[in-house]
Amino acid sequence: MTAGSGLLHIEAPPEQLVMSGGLFHGLQLWVNLPAKDKMMAPRYQDIRSGSVQLLTSPDGGALLRVIAGELDGHEGPGITHTPITMVHATLAPGAEVTLPWREDFNGLAYVMAGRGSVGAERRPVHLGQTAVFGTGSSLTVRADEKQDAHTPDLEIVLLGGRPIREPMAHYGPFVMNTKAELMQAFEDFQKGRLGTVPAVHGMSEKGPQQA
Repeated sequence: MTAGSGLLHIEAPPEQLVMSGGLFHGLQLWVNLPAKDKMMAPRYQDIRSGSVQLLTSPDGGALLRVIAGELDGHEGPGITHTPITMVHATLAPGAEVTLPWREDFNGLAYVMAGRGSVGAERRPVHLGQTAVFGTGSSLTVRADEKQDAHTPDLEIVLLGGRPIREPMAHYGPFVMNTKAELMQAFEDFQKGRLGTVPAVHGMSEKGPQQA
């Protein structure tokens, strides 16, 4: 979803899950827009599991889902105006994978389930932790040989992008470049100038426009 000039949205679990119960991961990632794109028209993408790029490590120990950006020539369906790469990786116990990474991108790893290590130094990470990588042209992730009984694999999200390096002013859900722009965003919200995302799937790629 690209908020652009303003978008009202609510994330909620599927009705079937609400009725039957169960666990799921909800991960919200905010990708900042450069100043020149801050007021572009809002846009919404409905990305299903069948549209992501599926890759495996040579030994089959890791399954990689390229959600956005590009990984070693394989592009994910997610489109962002700030160049990023987002990969959801599942590693079997003891599996290790080293992925090529753009040197002009920063990089981090967020653990959704399981235990493992990151980097050439094998820094330990576990559920709920985020690891920030240093500079380099690759990212290495390894799953511990022994996982908890309720989390058989290491589930980890690898993220990175090209830094914008622009001033940033933010408050609540609004992210702008200056305090004046932030105040204007609040006024737009209060006066009902923001667009909306209908609570349906299978929308057109153009999505809703600003009201």
